[in-house]
Amino acid sequence: MNDPLATNPPESQAPRPLAETFASLPPDWPDDPLPAVRTAIKRLNQKVVVLDDDPTGTQTVHDVPVLTEWSTPALTAEFRDPCPAVFVLTNSRSLTASAARACNLEIGRHLAAASARTGRPYVVASRSDSTLRGHFPTETDALAAASGKAVDAVLIVPAFMAGGRYTIADTHYVAEGDQLIPAGQTPFARDATFGYAASNLRAWVSEKTGGQVRPEAVTAISLDEIRLGGPDRVTERLLTMKDQTYCVINAVNERDLSVVALGVVQAEAQGKVLLYRTAASFAAARAGIALRPLLTAADMNLTSSGGGLVVVGSYVPKSSQQLEHLLKQPDIAGIEVHVQRLLDDASAEIARVIEAVDTRLRLHQNVVIFTSRGLITGADADSSLAIGNRVSAGLVAIVQGLHETPRFLIAKGGITSSDLATKALGVRRALVMGQILPGVPVWQLGAESRQPGMAYVVFPGNVGGPDALAAVVDKFR
Repeated sequence: MNDPLATNPPESQAPRPLAETFASLPPDWPDDPLPAVRTAIKRLNQKVVVLDDDPTGTQTVHDVPVLTEWSTPALTAEFRDPCPAVFVLTNSRSLTASAARACNLEIGRHLAAASARTGRPYVVASRSDSTLRGHFPTETDALAAASGKAVDAVLIVPAFMAGGRYTIADTHYVAEGDQLIPAGQTPFARDATFGYAASNLRAWVSEKTGGQVRPEAVTAISLDEIRLGGPDRVTERLLTMKDQTYCVINAVNERDLSVVALGVVQAEAQGKVLLYRTAASFAAARAGIALRPLLTAADMNLTSSGGGLVVVGSYVPKSSQQLEHLLKQPDIAGIEVHVQRLLDDASAEIARVIEAVDTRLRLHQNVVIFTSRGLITGADADSSLAIGNRVSAGLVAIVQGLHETPRFLIAKGGITSSDLATKALGVRRALVMGQILPGVPVWQLGAESRQPGMAYVVFPGNVGGPDALAAVVDKFR
């Protein structure tokens, strides 16, 4: 069985027409596998644990807890909760590779301890960016080591439908308008810390492992196999894998991922040990969670008056486009945080912004705080990461220092939303209510936080069209 497009050399793919490409694929598998996935999880009393390297991985689930700590007692409490899944926010994308490895090793050991205390089995998904940025294979290697088991395969599943990320013939694409752009040709691939060249995921695994794994050693499960062979074919393929084989999963919609999820459950029931390096969509499918309607203002715990706050730390082009559109709205007060000033004299810049934001919130205005758009990088990946962390620390200090309480809070960007949740708002456990736009989750903050019950919007930097940020603010009116 071969996918259409597979005859192209791995790195020669040009952008492709979206509609024409999708029309060339086999029809979807006819049956919905999610009920069978849910039945299996319940029968096995299994916990699906999603380790999220920034908070945006909750963008496809609802009514699921998210933790910002991972002590053995905290994880034990979650293992005793009947909910089939839990997200654990590691924020490891903001860490150095060595720190990310240590973090995953620690969590892996605590998960094993929680499972031993409760007798509840679990599986682990390492959730990362659908545009391939993050600490790979560092994190999956650490989780494999911490498990104490011989991992048979690591599944590479970056497809994320709400964000227009699709994997076809082993190549990962980002939808832009009516075109599919190979991921390696997008701005995401030029990330100062996590940049890459390959769009073909076999070549990408080789690139990220420094050539230790050759492209031909990476296997794949094709769309033909998923759509024509169904869950049993997926299971059959997985049962042949051993010795931590890397396996690319092709997918362009939720049904594809549900088929894979059931195939995975069936293979694991026969003794296969699998790890998943996945975007948000497969994490939901593996937990048996179906999509639900988008949230409305009536679904969220909002006060009747007051100004809301938007914090934009993400600097990717999509975020800047959305910010520009938002600033054109008549009822938005924009306050720029000058990054160079923040690096030179953080206390003065923080104090200036706090005063400006408080003044506008007292007037019941909606306020957007945004970092200056010029990207300042260091001499290497670690120093660039350190600069980003200093900027994020400044945004945390601003939100911590506010005297006025906003009606809602929207955080734009993965590291920004993580740091604001854990450091500025003191969140230890929140409930994912659902999505306000496709791929944009809303949390209800826990009782221990500085703003109990607040609607907190985790807005990924790389999701949505030019008017998406303005549309979210409009939903809160």
